[in-house]
Amino acid sequence: MQDMLQSTKRAAMFPFVFFVFLQFCPSGFLQAQSELMAWGNLAGIRVEGQLMEFESSLRLVGKDWAGYTMTAKERQHPQYYREGNRQTVTTGFGGSYGFRSRRGPDIVFKQVVEDVEKGEVSIKINTSVNVDTVIQGIYYCIDLPSRYYSDGNLQFINASLSGKSKLNIADVSEGSNRNPFKISARGLTASSDDRQLTVSFNSKEKVFVRKESGNTQVYIELMGAKLKKGKVTEKKIAIIAKGKIDNSLVEIELDVKNPGRKFEGLGGNFRLQNPQTDPAVIQYCLDNLRVAWGRVEMPWNFWHPEEDVNPIESAEAGNLNPRVKAAMEMARRLAAKGMPVIISDWSPPSWAVVGDSRNAFRPQLGGLRGLQLDPGKSEKIYQSIGDYIEYMKNNFGVEAEMFSFNESDLGIYVRHTGEEHAEFIKGLGAHLASRGLATKLLLGDNSDATTFDFIIPAMNDLETHKYIGAISFHSWRGCTDEILNKWAGAAKKMNLPLLIGEGSTDAAAWNYPEIFSEQSFALYEINLYTRICAICQPLSILQWQLTADYSVLIGNGVFGTEGSLKPTQRFWNLKQLASTPEDPFSIPFKCNKEGVNCAAFGNIARGEYAIHIVNNGAECKGVIKGIPSSVSEFDVYVTDSDKGMEKVAVAKVREGIAELILHPAAFVTLISK
Repeated sequence: MQDMLQSTKRAAMFPFVFFVFLQFCPSGFLQAQSELMAWGNLAGIRVEGQLMEFESSLRLVGKDWAGYTMTAKERQHPQYYREGNRQTVTTGFGGSYGFRSRRGPDIVFKQVVEDVEKGEVSIKINTSVNVDTVIQGIYYCIDLPSRYYSDGNLQFINASLSGKSKLNIADVSEGSNRNPFKISARGLTASSDDRQLTVSFNSKEKVFVRKESGNTQVYIELMGAKLKKGKVTEKKIAIIAKGKIDNSLVEIELDVKNPGRKFEGLGGNFRLQNPQTDPAVIQYCLDNLRVAWGRVEMPWNFWHPEEDVNPIESAEAGNLNPRVKAAMEMARRLAAKGMPVIISDWSPPSWAVVGDSRNAFRPQLGGLRGLQLDPGKSEKIYQSIGDYIEYMKNNFGVEAEMFSFNESDLGIYVRHTGEEHAEFIKGLGAHLASRGLATKLLLGDNSDATTFDFIIPAMNDLETHKYIGAISFHSWRGCTDEILNKWAGAAKKMNLPLLIGEGSTDAAAWNYPEIFSEQSFALYEINLYTRICAICQPLSILQWQLTADYSVLIGNGVFGTEGSLKPTQRFWNLKQLASTPEDPFSIPFKCNKEGVNCAAFGNIARGEYAIHIVNNGAECKGVIKGIPSSVSEFDVYVTDSDKGMEKVAVAKVREGIAELILHPAAFVTLISK
């Protein structure tokens, strides 16, 4: 399923759902308390900017609690939209355990989440059944993180249990998975020293309590064991979150004397997919962002569709395919702005692959995707790609900095093993060098950070190294500190720059594009980028995309929206990051507060610095130490749900120390004056 979503996001002409987009509604609407994911799970409720964490989900549980399927990222096909303070998610489970059936979902949910008062949300869940089945039940589940509730208790409201309406969470054992605690109640309150979560229902419901992976789960029954086709229920749930607000001091200490790797700035992908809406979005982004790197498509299947037709001769005879011409023009446009340009192929011609090229776009036996290159045609493949690079250089004035097959670890749509990837690097690299072309290859360009092992064969083969220009991965999934450190280590070991070839957080978001304008999406994305900058020290993060696909703008028909183009919070986040001074090095730092992510950069020679801070919590004071004596003050900029890179203050530097206020749930940047 994840592979399907990953490939579909890059399909050239998939239409977006059209709707009316309420981006610039009153600020009270934008200050959403509920942090609702597009697939229907609450990540918590924000109070004064601080997230009171828990996770909700809808779960279908097998008989005797033997297993379950749940709403989760890239597991279903949800629809998401917002209207004022209400967010609506429609989703469903197909089959018995979540596999999508041809007849559509067997269980359908429509969930409406509304912000009511400070810290309070109401939830209405409509559940309908499209097929008879017998299970344990369907539940609204609330996962209570152990870091906050391990020593707490559950107090049940109007409980129907003789002699007991309170349960110590510490008494719930992992063995409760197959025999959960059971009670009927009108609600419950989970309390600890720091947090309190009250959940109430509109009627008395069966409640089950289990423990999984250290956390405690509260299951609220929506439907029982025997489901009949046509059955429909509606349940109403209210959740009130309270807790201690952490306004404690943030201390950041820079280590300017030990600069790290160079950061050339924000980059962008410019794969052309939407002829009506791409041009205006691209122009706006190029006019209003400093873009340091560009990545464009090499439409190989349109460049060389017939094996026995010389593509250069065909192009020179006036038969250059419009898709190829547009891609090369895009590369020229970026190069004219001084950007290094990467070219990547998504779709090989049928003659170059083993098997039916139509199978590249759908899952195959064994869960594989994509197609292998024909090993008997390696030299012709190298020649064809080299011809493209040479023709673009000679006729459009652009010599590609690097080439890659997009996500060949996954097969979107050329599939390599790690060993095949290493052999291809050597083969194409030697061919390009023999033609006097400077284009190198990207090592990896992986679909996710998680597939790190894909690059190991090439790393261990010294013959590949002279043909590799950089290491690349895409940031859709798996960017834990541990995994990011692996990529940083690989770049250091090979003494190569690291690029994030595609930057963002949710490969399935094309299904529910309204989520792009949510504060939560914008905050998660910039959190990821600051963490990557701090841990990996990349040369650039290339946003997916600075076109109408996954756009950081709305209006002018983008996602079906009307009116003139307008920047979203994501755009302002990117602009703030892109405002880092040119040619800086990463500056190491220490930060004392969890929930605050940072990245620092400095061009020491020019005395120019930028410090990026994502405050994921409540308003607090920040103190930055270790500032060079050449800096006397910083301009302070804030992007949040109300502000778009708004200058809010000037932070004076005294004896190497600057003080400022960190706005709640905000991206804050200090740029030296």
